[in-house]
Amino acid sequence: MKSNQPDIRQTGLHPDFWYPLARSASLKKGKMLSVSFAGEVIVLARKKDGDVFALEDRCAHRQIPLSMGVVEGNRLKCGYHAWEYEDTGRVAKIPYLGKDSPAPPRCIRNYPCKEAYDHIFVYTGDPKKLEHISFPELPVWHRTDFKTMYFEREVGCHYSFMHENLMDMNHQFLHRRLLGGLKPTLIEYCKGKSWIEARYKFESGGKRRIGADFLMDGSKKGTDSDDEDIMTIRTDYPYQSLTLQRSGDEEPALHLWSVYIPVTLDQRIHKSFGMLMIKKPPIPGLIYLFWPFMRWFTERVFSEDRMAVMAEQQAYDRQGGDWNNEVFPLILDLRSVLIRNGIPLDKTD
Repeated sequence: MKSNQPDIRQTGLHPDFWYPLARSASLKKGKMLSVSFAGEVIVLARKKDGDVFALEDRCAHRQIPLSMGVVEGNRLKCGYHAWEYEDTGRVAKIPYLGKDSPAPPRCIRNYPCKEAYDHIFVYTGDPKKLEHISFPELPVWHRTDFKTMYFEREVGCHYSFMHENLMDMNHQFLHRRLLGGLKPTLIEYCKGKSWIEARYKFESGGKRRIGADFLMDGSKKGTDSDDEDIMTIRTDYPYQSLTLQRSGDEEPALHLWSVYIPVTLDQRIHKSFGMLMIKKPPIPGLIYLFWPFMRWFTERVFSEDRMAVMAEQQAYDRQGGDWNNEVFPLILDLRSVLIRNGIPLDKTD
């Protein structure tokens, strides 16, 4: 059986962007951390002065991971023969060669690296294009009237399943135990070459669950779209965002920013990184009282989504291809954006 659409699961995430590969807190001074982008293994290292740099996670000598070594000052030292590397990837010292012996002109790749939003971002693409690549801008993250919840999870599916899952709010039946009869309705969507944005309204139908109050303000809703809670979801390749603006509010009550980083070469496993920025209530300290529930609720929602997208990937693997018969125009256009801006995967890998 064949799908009625091109096989989006054979589209790789384009490397020419800034991607968060780790939380800042996970890398202490004088330590290293091995991470991966689409099978490309990278070592992150934090110098004694606190600066971070990124190199290929391999020694140019015998190819073992540099992450098995140590940080000494501002250099990496391989744990096998103690070759030393500068943050540029240049071999700085081979300790067992004489002073007059020139170091071999060998080096490994270094990656541009930045710390922002409590994450370590790495540019994984073509170095010649770097100056034209914009860094993600999250102005809400800096605001003191918002509190940020962080997420970092490994999920066993192609990253495109995650874009589709968040963009398609018609799957709320999956969360019926948490949200009850909460009903989304697509109001409109628009698209461009590298982006697509959808707006939904939410109404409470049937038995209401406490989780719905996290998304809705609890007031009685009318039929006028101006009197609705509005959720806006945007894929701005390769990133994805969500905002929720409650009826009567001048600005959104929450902002979600997320990106899905392929780990393996076939890109069937990825890491989801997310920041959920929630507006603090007017009563000082109240958000800290409700924070454990907010965390529990979001974790439960994600665990249900994770179960679904991993089941989709398992079906793809079992069937040997994409048998999906997608009918929602929004998701068909989303797939076009992802395919247009991605890169083909080598089916022989």
